[in-house]
Amino acid sequence: MRPVCPSCGKIVYYDPKVAAVTIIARDGKVLLVRRANEPGYGLWSVPGGYVDRGEVVEKAAAREVFEETGLRVVIDHLIGLFSEEGRTVIVAAFSGLEQGGQLKAGSEALDVGFFGLDSLPPLAFPGDARMLESWVNARDKSP
Repeated sequence: MRPVCPSCGKIVYYDPKVAAVTIIARDGKVLLVRRANEPGYGLWSVPGGYVDRGEVVEKAAAREVFEETGLRVVIDHLIGLFSEEGRTVIVAAFSGLEQGGQLKAGSEALDVGFFGLDSLPPLAFPGDARMLESWVNARDKSP
């Protein structure tokens, strides 16, 4: 159950907030979402969002991918935990494997698409670039 502000109806997230994102690759490109909400409206990000109270982080990561992109994924492994000085969000970044669904922008996305790492659109958050870099480094080190 999510706590909700009685006056405006928005969900209240207590600090620090936990978010989960999933990097999905297809044909050497990564899945990104063009944001329909602030912060970063109109910019691109790795699909993800807040973890609900009592929700398993990996399930939240897969849920957010489905809600934002229409794709069903299985979480493969944790890439890392990311935070920034002065920010109130801790991000758990996962690698995921596409398992079906139909690629389409959800209600929190203006657009979705796969992009080459050398041709990324403007990213909403500096942390997205760090997560993608960590994903590439881990991928390059695996046997």
